[in-house]
Amino acid sequence: MGDEKIIALNDINLSFEHGKIYCLLGTSGSGKSTMLNLIAGLEKPTKGEIIFSGNHIEALSEKQLAVFRQKHVGFVFQSYNLLPTLNAMENVTLPLIFCGMPKHMRNKKAAEMLKAVGLLNRANHKPSELSGGQQQRISIARAFINNPKVVFADEPTGNLDSKTSIEMMDLITSIAHTRKQTLIIVTHDLDIARYSDVIIKIKDGQIESVEIKGEPICGCH
Repeated sequence: MGDEKIIALNDINLSFEHGKIYCLLGTSGSGKSTMLNLIAGLEKPTKGEIIFSGNHIEALSEKQLAVFRQKHVGFVFQSYNLLPTLNAMENVTLPLIFCGMPKHMRNKKAAEMLKAVGLLNRANHKPSELSGGQQQRISIARAFINNPKVVFADEPTGNLDSKTSIEMMDLITSIAHTRKQTLIIVTHDLDIARYSDVIIKIKDGQIESVEIKGEPICGCH
């Protein structure tokens, strides 16, 4: 920022295992969202390495990163990020369009995902005709439609009431477990964090502690 250098993350050393659920837990400004953006290939680090299945993400070009995200990554956002002019079915099929899948196959897979999230009967409804919880279900269906290796959920319940939040977390973790996919959740809410196998607490751009379900907390400095 001008002449001032701000270190968003520093001295981070983490490994993520396939098929587990992780939580990056921290307050606003802690660096958790920056970490998600780096792991997902949305931003590049000023130094260091990000290795995904043996591939150095930090060394990829923008075009290569786009292909990487298309093939391997799904996203669930706090604000849903649905296209308002498209109905539920069309929003869910978007990742498959970029993969070049024929329309009849896209619609078949989208119908399966909409059924999985309990909204097949809302396939022709646009986002403005759906509740917040229903919109997030559509977002979840879209995130999992191309069977990505990793799904990132950035404050996925931030715009939802407590009852709907529980429903969404039950849904997203159930799908990830069933499909043996890695799920990385970013949140400031400890109740949401408890859904994960591993809680990585971040403070001032560094890892404060790592808690593995059923094991004592490990302090990290």
